[in-house]
Amino acid sequence: MSDGTDAQDRQVYQIRVQGGLDERRSDWFEDMKLGVERTSDDALITTLTGVVADQARLRGILSKLWDMNLMLISVIRVGTPNTKPEHDRAER
Repeated sequence: MSDGTDAQDRQVYQIRVQGGLDERRSDWFEDMKLGVERTSDDALITTLTGVVADQARLRGILSKLWDMNLMLISVIRVGTPNTKPEHDRAER
């Protein structure tokens, strides 16, 4: 890759935080897809899903979330850019 990152380092992550973010912020998060859901107790949960080039970039994303004072719920590596995410293969 031209940015010095090996293709094997690229992973797809799903990051969930408490609170709502909108699509205008997607460029802040490495162009990850944003999804917002409302829980049964009316709280907002944002899920960011996308390819992260390496661990340094993952840390950068998590730092931005920290700086926005959003509570981290989970960080899950769901595969590589060529695999279908686990949550799409089977429903809970």
